Amino acid sequence: MAARFEVRNQPGKGCHFVLIATNGQVVATSEHYESHRACLDGIDSVKRNANAPVQDSSGSNQSP
Repeated sequence: MAARFEVRNQPGKGCHFVLIATNGQVVATSEHYESHRACLDGIDSVKRNANAPVQDSSGSNQSP
């Protein structure tokens, strides 16, 4: 199974999406959007920008 985005609707809160990894675990959750279209636009934005560099502001210099 490939990783996937899943759009979810919560009455009174609007739509949000989750990114589900190949093992079925949710690895990211978006903000809530007022419209379904805005939620889909958010997914498109993540897809376009997913190769962004990592900026670690945690202050930790330890390597895994």
